[in-house]
Amino acid sequence: MLDKGLPEQLMSVLEKQGITNFRPCQVKAFDAGLLEDKNLLVCTPTASGKTLIAEIAAVKKVIESKGKTVYIVPLIALANEKYKEFKKKYGHLAKIALSIGDFDSSDPYLIDYDIIICTAEKLDSLIRHRAVWLSLISLVVVDEVHLLNDVDRGPTLEILITMLRVLIPKAQVIALSATIGNPKELADWLGANLVIDDWRPVPLKKGIYYNEKVVNFD
Repeated sequence: MLDKGLPEQLMSVLEKQGITNFRPCQVKAFDAGLLEDKNLLVCTPTASGKTLIAEIAAVKKVIESKGKTVYIVPLIALANEKYKEFKKKYGHLAKIALSIGDFDSSDPYLIDYDIIICTAEKLDSLIRHRAVWLSLISLVVVDEVHLLNDVDRGPTLEILITMLRVLIPKAQVIALSATIGNPKELADWLGANLVIDDWRPVPLKKGIYYNEKVVNFD
């Protein structure tokens, strides 16, 4: 059942997507304070429903006029993909923007948008150019947050998260990842409630494919 106190417009969109029940990690996110503006670190397998957690929080804030969302992704290709998905599902409820290029601009037009999808490098540039709309952000979503450990992207992402927490300390932070080696430590650093679940839509098995047969390790 989708009885979690969500706005009717959002409930309608979810029902049209064929969603009749929330998945285990989503239920845990609700229980951990998703709708009460609590910071969350969601660590669950691929395709378990992490993205919908962030979508629900973002769209609810738009409907209730509680501020902008920035959705941070590691790659331009992923930013384009998320933008198309969000526009298709929520374009009638929120003004959605894609900001990935021109590191020499503060993109003032973004003040008119509700959900802004961007890369970490682009958002870092926007902060350095003192974009006037940054103070209007009420939700920060960090997708693939395990990249904090990446040699190339990690330092930028770490500094970015640190700056955002200083500039907009009241903003809710939702960090998503399928693989984190030290989730408790990361949750503590983010000041976030930890949501961990191992449910996945398709069982994962390990094995070796040899001579047209799969020999499972289980």
